[in-house]
Amino acid sequence: MRHAKRGRKLSREAQHRNLMLGTMAGQVITHGRIKTTAPKAKELRGVVDKLINTAKRDDLASRRQAVKVLKDKTVVRRLFEDVAPELDDRNSGYTRILKLGPRLGDGAETVYLELVNHTTE
Repeated sequence: MRHAKRGRKLSREAQHRNLMLGTMAGQVITHGRIKTTAPKAKELRGVVDKLINTAKRDDLASRRQAVKVLKDKTVVRRLFEDVAPELDDRNSGYTRILKLGPRLGDGAETVYLELVNHTTE
């Protein structure tokens, strides 16, 4: 039974799911906004929020925790130097989900997941 088991499986094994969410979190931090499906965005929202909270501490241990998830030191540097200071006035709610409608190929609900301080061009 799956009683009290949190999180979506997203039709992937744990290792693939964790690497995918880490990569997508890096893309959100780098670009400010990504287009994805609704279940992935809802799962990714928690990952990004935890990374930003970790980055607000701004010490060596928190940098190492961020590298463990993001796998790219340039993205971690951007997180600590650009993204976290801009969101310093907030305690949570660093991301927003904007619904776009169904995807043409398979009808999956697509959304934009973006940082709240991100400005659209």
